[in-house]
Amino acid sequence: MRSIGIRALNSRLSEYVRLAAGGETVLVTDRGRVVAEIGPPQEARSPVLADAMLADAVRKGWLTPALSPGSEPPRGGPSEAALSVLLGELAGDRSDR
Repeated sequence: MRSIGIRALNSRLSEYVRLAAGGETVLVTDRGRVVAEIGPPQEARSPVLADAMLADAVRKGWLTPALSPGSEPPRGGPSEAALSVLLGELAGDRSDR
């Protein structure tokens, strides 16, 4: 494990990112105090940034994943209606204006 100050990191960031990609953890210090870590991605993390961010949001409860194909929709949602019924209700609502 290595450590580097923020100022030195600023000028040699690429080098330390390569070290982290190779599996090493780098501690970032500010005036002798550790303020951050740069390390390899966790094993469960996807190599694709968008996928990793979505998976992280699901783990934190910010998002709920979509239902898999063929599964039933959640109960308590709006009931289904024929298009003609919906269009009729919409026309009725608009005529009130």
